[in-house]
Amino acid sequence: MTASPEVTMQFLYALRSHGVTDTSVLGAMEKIDRGPFVKGYFTDRAYEDMPLPIACGQTISQPSVVGLMTQALQVTPRDKVLEVGTGSGYQAAVLSQLARRVYTVDRHARLVREARALFEAMDLTNITAFTADGSHGLPDQAPFDRILVTAAAEDPPGPLLAQLKIGGIMVVPVGQSDAVQHLIRVKRHETGYDYDELRPVRFVPLVEGLGREE
Repeated sequence: MTASPEVTMQFLYALRSHGVTDTSVLGAMEKIDRGPFVKGYFTDRAYEDMPLPIACGQTISQPSVVGLMTQALQVTPRDKVLEVGTGSGYQAAVLSQLARRVYTVDRHARLVREARALFEAMDLTNITAFTADGSHGLPDQAPFDRILVTAAAEDPPGPLLAQLKIGGIMVVPVGQSDAVQHLIRVKRHETGYDYDELRPVRFVPLVEGLGREE
């Protein structure tokens, strides 16, 4: 499924109306068609501003949340970015338009396989996807300029904070999975971290360990 120009215009209008105003983020989300990342019964709702179910009991976030999280991350063209929670691959694809290199990790091997196939089909050559326990990050590739977590932790995970460069930014949902969560932006500086609360959100929980193969 591919968006028509009219649908794309409505899609971008919805993003702007929800506060996504950064022109580079809007440009990235115009280039990356959400349609291929939504499969099965919900394909006809791919361009609506709503989260949708994907395999392995996970979700693809609503586009406005993807846009707001990406905007909060303040990605620059020289940045090396870590995404924790590949899911459908849509968020990583958007980040690939803004960053030098994107590393994305998910505990579900099936999701990583399917996302890799989409990245290859879309010729997104600056994304590397791993099956791993994202709560531990990717120590072998650290440090990162930016880290984006697409699952909710009770607190910003220590291993991920440690893998953030001085001057780097992490965006992470924080809170219990069955309660209101808040999107937090963490900035690392020479002597510690600054935390900003951005907005309420709802995400699946950040789970340790690898998912079982279906």
